[in-house]
Amino acid sequence: MKNHAELIDVQSLSTEQLVVLFSTLQAPTIEEMHGEYAASMLSQPNPLATLAGLSLSNPLLPWQSKAFRPVDQHTGRGYNTFLLGRKTIQLYPMQTLIAPSRYDGQPAYQLVYRYFHSLCGAINMVDEIRKLDDGRYLGIGTWGFNKKQRQIPYPFLLQGPQHDYRGDIGRVRHGFQASSAQIPALTSSYQ
Repeated sequence: MKNHAELIDVQSLSTEQLVVLFSTLQAPTIEEMHGEYAASMLSQPNPLATLAGLSLSNPLLPWQSKAFRPVDQHTGRGYNTFLLGRKTIQLYPMQTLIAPSRYDGQPAYQLVYRYFHSLCGAINMVDEIRKLDDGRYLGIGTWGFNKKQRQIPYPFLLQGPQHDYRGDIGRVRHGFQASSAQIPALTSSYQ
């Protein structure tokens, strides 16, 4: 059964409307998120964010997808893909888990980039994902070095899976554990 969100054209919604919609959705399970999901940016919160989002729409290295695989019942891992010429490359690995959203405290499928060494890990990027309907997922990215920066939502849409998971990448940041620095409402009940 598909929910009411399927009727909504998320491409036409403002950032604020997307955050409100996000709060009405449920988190997908770790097991559900397996494969590559086509990715596209949605309405951004301000002109600077739109310009920053252009880095994902860079014609020399366009963003293609996010990909995931379960590791166990509680965690998974993934990466982003970009197109370099005609070749698909994998960048920006992440650990995945179900954890409370920074926006409403309810469970969200979260992508924690700091678990691995990468540019996205260095800027404390965390994405949250919830299911719109069969094959569509609303994501909200965050990044920053302080609480205020990490509250700014950068919405995106995932569709799929459209391809198989290509394989793990990345170098683990040894000793790293997700904490309230990455996920503000993190409690032991979600770990």
